[in-house]
Amino acid sequence: MKKLFKVALVAVGLLFAGSFANAQTKIGHINFNQLIDLMPETKTVTASIQAYQKTFIDQLTTMNNEYQTKGQDYQSKRATMTDAVRAVKESELQDIQKRMNDYQNNAQQQVDAKRQELGKPLIDKATQAVQAVAKEKGYAYVLDSSQITLLVSPDADDLMAAVKLKLGLK
Repeated sequence: MKKLFKVALVAVGLLFAGSFANAQTKIGHINFNQLIDLMPETKTVTASIQAYQKTFIDQLTTMNNEYQTKGQDYQSKRATMTDAVRAVKESELQDIQKRMNDYQNNAQQQVDAKRQELGKPLIDKATQAVQAVAKEKGYAYVLDSSQITLLVSPDADDLMAAVKLKLGLK
């Protein structure tokens, strides 16, 4: 009987200790994408990326126009071409199409790299603000609600207002 009482006492003690430990862990959430969109620097970064992207789009448009012109020329004269000339023209069209695809892939990689380069300071600033607010308010974990669906999320744990205040946003 004494052993049963001791085991029960230890179990109750562990239960209270576990509840106390869980009570110390605070979890907050913030829509990180919305926070980034609210920052005034986002407009500048977006405009810079669009201007950079436009240079590639202009070049691709020029390449596409060349492809279209040569394709139409090929179609209109195809019936009168010899097999050797037809093969050369088809090869030329395939080469232009391959260059366009390669250029487009390379351009996309460069635009993505530029987006990361220009966006990194913005993301770092927002992350630091979130971390500072979480530390001030005693949150052990902060979830990005733009990446996950929160089934239950009390308003008190939404850190958006505090982080906006920290960054000086309205």
